[in-house]
Amino acid sequence: MTAFTVGVSRDFLDAQDRNVWGDICLDRLTEAGHSWEYLPRVVDAFTPEDLAPYDGVIFAAPAVTANSFRDGTPRPRVLARFGVGYDTVDLDGCTAHDVAVTITPDGARRPVATAALTMLLAVLGNVAVKDRLVRERRWAERDQHMGLGLSGITVGLIGVGNTGSDLVGLLAPFGVRVLGHDPFCPPERARALHVELVSREELAARSDAVVVMAALTPATRHLVDHAFLAAMRSTAVLINVARGPIVDEIALVDALRAGRIRAAGLDVFATEPPTSGIELLPNVTLAPHALAWTSEMSRGNGGSCVQAILDVAEGRVPAHVVNRDVLERPGFQARLAAALP
Repeated sequence: MTAFTVGVSRDFLDAQDRNVWGDICLDRLTEAGHSWEYLPRVVDAFTPEDLAPYDGVIFAAPAVTANSFRDGTPRPRVLARFGVGYDTVDLDGCTAHDVAVTITPDGARRPVATAALTMLLAVLGNVAVKDRLVRERRWAERDQHMGLGLSGITVGLIGVGNTGSDLVGLLAPFGVRVLGHDPFCPPERARALHVELVSREELAARSDAVVVMAALTPATRHLVDHAFLAAMRSTAVLINVARGPIVDEIALVDALRAGRIRAAGLDVFATEPPTSGIELLPNVTLAPHALAWTSEMSRGNGGSCVQAILDVAEGRVPAHVVNRDVLERPGFQARLAAALP
């Protein structure tokens, strides 16, 4: 095994250079004989010079663009994304330069599913409204804000992948009916989960609560639009803990203001912080893209990233490579084999 030098993007650190995520399992790199360090500067997008010193990079916020690589400049064998989204990563550019990109579905699955359930219960129970009643000494108004029970309702999932499937398990004790819209979910898998696969339009019309659990792709951008929201029940709620642009936020603001749906719970937004005015509406429960930010998420995502680095360092293909085409490229295969003694 070749000793790797690993870079960790500096956005993990606060102003005092403390890792705000806590334990992300970096000690495993040291124990395996590798060295690691935080990159010297915070960047919006990696440059070739940022990446050149490292065999592997663990990163969260920085984008990876076509300009992140330059012929003749060293580049990492693996970029390990701390999270499941990769919409800011130019996968074609990484593949062309024989760089594998990994994500952490194994680490994020349960924390994000738990976050979705937390937000769903908070919105159904009017938790944010009731919190304000106490703080503003409006106790007498509490009988005006009866919540909705979760037991026995119909929950529609946009996305029945790893995290959506985990949410199905968390919902099971409540006896809910689960609908799913996901063109990539095999029917036999849906049957095993007791999820009824339906069209986008049917999911909107039949659900008491719609929960967005999909990845952001060109096909899912604004999947929840004016037409979708118009088809929802006026008593229904919308939850999004996935990616903000999957929901047309302006359309959602209009629907909430007009009372065309009951309420929404959002941990993600079209722009962050939000600028649409949605943060001013009383029937929205909000979190700053941090609802799944827990010690469980830290260890899970960090451990998954570190394992991807260790796999490449030991000449193995990591488990969660998203640019799978790179695995067939002779250049990447040679770089992987070079890690072997």
